[in-house]
Amino acid sequence: MHVSLSKHHGLGNDFLVYDMAQGDQSNWPHLAQQWCERSTGIGADGLLLLTIVDNSTLGMRLYNADGSIAEMSGNGIRCLVQAAHFTLKGVAGTVYEVSTDAGSREAVVTSEWDDDTIHISVDMGYVEDLDEPHNWTSLQCDPMRPVRHVSLGNPHSVVGVEEVAAVDLVQLGLLVPHINLEIIEQGPEANAITMRVHERGAGITRACGTGACAAADAALAWGLVPKSVEHVVVHMDGGDARVRISDDRRATLIGPAVFIGSITVHA
Repeated sequence: MHVSLSKHHGLGNDFLVYDMAQGDQSNWPHLAQQWCERSTGIGADGLLLLTIVDNSTLGMRLYNADGSIAEMSGNGIRCLVQAAHFTLKGVAGTVYEVSTDAGSREAVVTSEWDDDTIHISVDMGYVEDLDEPHNWTSLQCDPMRPVRHVSLGNPHSVVGVEEVAAVDLVQLGLLVPHINLEIIEQGPEANAITMRVHERGAGITRACGTGACAAADAALAWGLVPKSVEHVVVHMDGGDARVRISDDRRATLIGPAVFIGSITVHA
């Protein structure tokens, strides 16, 4: 059986999108591993299953590159919305309600830059505190170093460092593979932080949307950026996202989704 996939990225965090109108499959974890493998497959950080309910209601399920399920992805939801937006021939200003394993999320297509790039604002829900994750002590963080464990429907641990480029993030991430690990440093601008991430189920990625929200929440709490800023700019290897954190810690993520191409594959 042959099916079609589209490929998109949000700041270099890339995803394959499968429209469930083509039919359900019984082996999604295996297909995610096969299709996302970068040497022998198409290559991606994850596989998104898109259900189009109507012109403004969507469903999303995300399989990581290793076949595991992720509850939510800030970059992934923008890629999924872009795929649906193309199929539905939507226009700028369209509001989509997206059902995810972390709950319902509202996404607004704020602008269309060109045929392949659109900007989307996503209501990411509330940032909630979590207990220290299992095996956290194996990282041997300096007790004076700022650390914050939070959820945006999926688990994050944010660590403040002096220089993100100097940290062996691969090694640290392998010690806690069951969480998303972000390291952040202040600046370089007054309203910005710089972040690198090791994602659960995918490893080092060029960007992470939920991670950017977790990092922005931590940066505001630690005073790395003034609470008066309208948005926290989060610099990542793949580009910049803007995050707004309200007084009650509700996060809004704003960033691009870019269409890469379509491919027909064997399922």
